[in-house]
Amino acid sequence: MMICSTIQKEIVDACTKETTKAIIKDLDGDYFGILVDESKDISHKEQMALVLRYVNKNGELIESFLGIVHVGDTSARSLQKVIYSLLLDHSLCLSRLRGQGYDGASNMQGEKNGLKSLILQDAPSAYYIHCFAHQLQLTLVAISKKHPDVKNFFYVVTNVLNTIGTSFKRRNLLNNTKLKLEELLKSGEILTDKD
Repeated sequence: MMICSTIQKEIVDACTKETTKAIIKDLDGDYFGILVDESKDISHKEQMALVLRYVNKNGELIESFLGIVHVGDTSARSLQKVIYSLLLDHSLCLSRLRGQGYDGASNMQGEKNGLKSLILQDAPSAYYIHCFAHQLQLTLVAISKKHPDVKNFFYVVTNVLNTIGTSFKRRNLLNNTKLKLEELLKSGEILTDKD
């Protein structure tokens, strides 16, 4: 009976609800921020993922995945409605929103009609922070344009990941090679520059 897809979906839904309840309880009506990014499912439908960011009662910074919602339209107004709806579904008050983080897409950070501006109109204390992962990516792109060695390094890493990542057989081969290399280094059969 547990292998029935309907039962499995019900179990996942129940776990999702209980996990979300625990997150909302941990937040305890305090201030929070949101991180929003796009996500595509296997059928390539546009989705929006929303993460809550807050400091719990122990003073720890917590980032908890709140939900993922299908969005037919990625305009700032549509995303704003979906975010507000998701917050409302979980009884999260917009007046407690203190931060918002996205990538640098114009529909997100546009000064007049971007999501950032629309939310700031309703929650003036919801300061915008450009997503740090995207900042790092932009930095790496800028550096690689100026330094051919860096560009070549990322080109090789990308090719290796794409080649190895698509095959379990290749992953196992790489892992076995790594283990053999570690043994040879320990035994002293292979020396490094440091030796």
